[in-house]
Amino acid sequence: MKRSTQQRSWRLPLVAGLALMTIAFPAILAAQEGLGRGRVSGDVRDESGAGIEGVLVIAQIQAGTAQFESKTDKKGHFAVAGLGTGVWQFTASKEGYITAVNSHQVHQLRKNESVEIVLKKASGVEALQSDESGLEAIDRGNALAADGRSDEAIAVFDEFLGKYPDVYQVRLNVASACMKKGDTARAETEYGIVLGKALPADPAVEKDNASALRALAGLGELALKNGDFEKAREHFTRALQISPEDEAAAYNVGEIFFSNQKNDEAIQYFELAIKIKSTWPKPYYRLGLVYLNKGDYPKAIECLNKFVELDPQNPEVPNVRNIVSTLEKMKK
Repeated sequence: MKRSTQQRSWRLPLVAGLALMTIAFPAILAAQEGLGRGRVSGDVRDESGAGIEGVLVIAQIQAGTAQFESKTDKKGHFAVAGLGTGVWQFTASKEGYITAVNSHQVHQLRKNESVEIVLKKASGVEALQSDESGLEAIDRGNALAADGRSDEAIAVFDEFLGKYPDVYQVRLNVASACMKKGDTARAETEYGIVLGKALPADPAVEKDNASALRALAGLGELALKNGDFEKAREHFTRALQISPEDEAAAYNVGEIFFSNQKNDEAIQYFELAIKIKSTWPKPYYRLGLVYLNKGDYPKAIECLNKFVELDPQNPEVPNVRNIVSTLEKMKK
């Protein structure tokens, strides 16, 4: 605990020196504000009552700028001295814990009460936000996955989850990397874990719809790869129930019906996707093909032309134009 003082020397005539001392005196008083002979000791413990070593405790007076620092010993004990009379704030912080602040009245002429501070273990995102290396690990894993180095990416994510098991959202990254390398069994497991965490059974616990949607979409994609259209429809429909404004979920359900030659049901969901996002070309293309299967050529032409209008650079455009040209000739 150190307090810096600024030493200056003047070589001036006596009168000038006295004048300077008179002017400087209020500034000296201001610098000493909040300082005194008060001493405060205390303990920092975890929620079980055990002392925490290495906690930084900063004591700062509320009505001034005076500030002192101390660190807890092996038993979680700390002490600060030199405090003036007034209300002081004691801030206790350590990586892996949620910072706590206690206010305490400090006296000069009598013994001060002990300051007792309880630090709660930081978990999940709270702990991660103060750990730059953890955030860098996620970025590194994502970069490896983008380069096609799935095994290395998974290793990085697994190491991260060993340190932060509560940050279940990273399991989405693991599942995605597993999908790329063809490990569908683990991908399904990871998506299932995320879904269970994001949509807890306890109604009092806040739901994480964004993560649930990604997990359901992943499970739906896995079901499609395995040829289980009914299971895929179940996952995508559930996603649509969670987020009725998700055009991708609506499209995916339509795609499943389309793949199973259920044209009327497919039309319903492709049209829903268009209603949600009218500038998205993909559902127009599929809708055009559905109407083509049904023999509704005017509707097919209308939808396929809209697809070309919205996405003229799409590699499917030449084929679509040929289809439209053929249908136009059939109308004549």
